[in-house]
Amino acid sequence: MIHSMTGFGKTICELQEKKFNIEVKSLNSKQLDIYTRVPHIYKEKELEIRNLLKQKLDRGKVEFGIYIDSLEDEKTANINKSVIINYFKQLKEITGELNIEQSEQLLPAIMRLPDTVKSEYDVLDEKEWEKVLFCIREAITELISFRTHEGKDLEKDIIERVKMIELCLQQVEPLEKERINRIRQRLNNNLHEFISTDNFDTNRLEQEIIFYLEKLDITEEKVRLKTHCKYFLENVSKGSPIGKKLGFISQEMGREINTLGSKANDTGIQKLVIQMKDELEKIKEQLLNVL
Repeated sequence: MIHSMTGFGKTICELQEKKFNIEVKSLNSKQLDIYTRVPHIYKEKELEIRNLLKQKLDRGKVEFGIYIDSLEDEKTANINKSVIINYFKQLKEITGELNIEQSEQLLPAIMRLPDTVKSEYDVLDEKEWEKVLFCIREAITELISFRTHEGKDLEKDIIERVKMIELCLQQVEPLEKERINRIRQRLNNNLHEFISTDNFDTNRLEQEIIFYLEKLDITEEKVRLKTHCKYFLENVSKGSPIGKKLGFISQEMGREINTLGSKANDTGIQKLVIQMKDELEKIKEQLLNVL
């Protein structure tokens, strides 16, 4: 079963007076890109969070956040009275010496100077962190469940499109026999229209026609395309991550379809080739989101 790279998980963690919204979401990406946003008190745990995300999520653009809904301030700011008084005395002395009129803006100016406000941060409680970590795991599990559900829909759509390509390939078979006869007849008619039968060797002409028709033969392309479709369907049922491998197989399918189209030289087959290309492009678009 394939899994989508798109997913979303959320849990709410309530601890005494603290309430956290833990969210993790992912979008498609060629590799694993992790972006985290955590409160300052949990900054030292950010590496642990990232390692957990790496362990559980193989690929995708992952955005993780811990958001505080209702909580006493994470940090408390206290005015450093002694520092402010010291600044004021010094500035008052300077303004007196320079005969500068003291302004009401002096205090706001002082408050912008270093160390006028001191911040005290909460200390991380390890028992509290264990509960938060449990909720983080739940959010990741929910995201994985979301990915699995999305993957089922992707898998169903992709399989239907591969089978449609196989059906188009089956419809090429009866058209191919008629195509060869039409090409042979057209070459003969054109040749007899412009050149007298006395001016060429009939046996040599037959050999050249056979050689030309061999160049237009699409048997190998049909066999390879059928094999690629079968191999693709076999790998869809395997566990993730399988997106990159399916992408490589789809590229090979595209090569055979393109070659088949360039050799076709037949309106009916060309229509089937266009239909196969359309289905393959839709498959490739879906594969961009497959884990």
